[in-house]
Amino acid sequence: MAKVIIGIHGLGNKPPKSVLEEWWKLSIEEGFKKMGKPISPFKFELVYWADVMYNKPLDNKITDKDDPFYLNDKYFPSPKNFIVEEHPRRKIILDYLTNQIDSLFLNPDFSLNYTYISDTILRHYFKDLDIYYKEKCKPKDAEECKAKEIIRQRTAEIIGKYQKDEILIIGHSMGSIIAYDVLSFLIPNINIDTFITLGSPLGILTIKSKIAAERKLNHINTTHLTTPAGVTRNWYNLTDIEDKVAYNYKLSDDFSENKHNIKPVDYLVNNDYMNNEEKNPHKSYGYLRTPQFSEKLNEFLLYRKPKFWEKWWRKFIRLFKQLLHHINRNLLHR
Repeated sequence: MAKVIIGIHGLGNKPPKSVLEEWWKLSIEEGFKKMGKPISPFKFELVYWADVMYNKPLDNKITDKDDPFYLNDKYFPSPKNFIVEEHPRRKIILDYLTNQIDSLFLNPDFSLNYTYISDTILRHYFKDLDIYYKEKCKPKDAEECKAKEIIRQRTAEIIGKYQKDEILIIGHSMGSIIAYDVLSFLIPNINIDTFITLGSPLGILTIKSKIAAERKLNHINTTHLTTPAGVTRNWYNLTDIEDKVAYNYKLSDDFSENKHNIKPVDYLVNNDYMNNEEKNPHKSYGYLRTPQFSEKLNEFLLYRKPKFWEKWWRKFIRLFKQLLHHINRNLLHR
């Protein structure tokens, strides 16, 4: 089986798919160079969905910054002058605020109090998410309202192409929501070896409420949110503490284990993306070259699934040890 990496990009308009795909690969390769390790062969495909939301991609050749298709956040290599900062106070404040906000706005069944406030925030600060989650459409919005269906189906089809291979899925920003939804509701039976979320807003109360509502529609238990059923080995969640989109960085508090006993494992990382000396701790390129991401990707690429006989041998050894332990315990009690 081949090793396949599927990326799903995040919020906002993007450059053309070929450009964005190349920049993601450059970022991944850069992370391995910084780690000083060779990268094993893999196939990479990007789920590109910006064209569903936007009529025209951003253009790398446009120099007028006032042009709506000017591309600002291009790929830049890791800056040599990047200073890693610790934010212990910010972490304490975020932990406190997320707990307080959830207790104020979120009911035990994940329904929302004061929905007009959360909907207003979604509409003004996360335009793409607002379009994605539209439930009621006016005739003029009919095209926008199909966005969720089109994006999910496209994602499911790309993942489905590789269902006989070993798959690692990277969901950046809104891409993590799309990945979670597709794996949970469209293709729960396709096995995904590793799921990596970068700068994910899955912990935002509005998103958790939307997920719970869809679980209810699909007659799935809504007393808690779970890891998608098909994730078989790992879910890693990487967040920069300064990333405002992922202010609730502890997904392990929000999503419980699936049938494979997999739940999110959270890592705080330093996203080193800079453009003209200005930081952007949410940018995908910075996340894709963090040491933590490179290590987890390397682990996936080097991992070899045990063969059938190896599984049974390990099971036999485990049972044999349990039997010896049981015998020894009984002898001691005589």
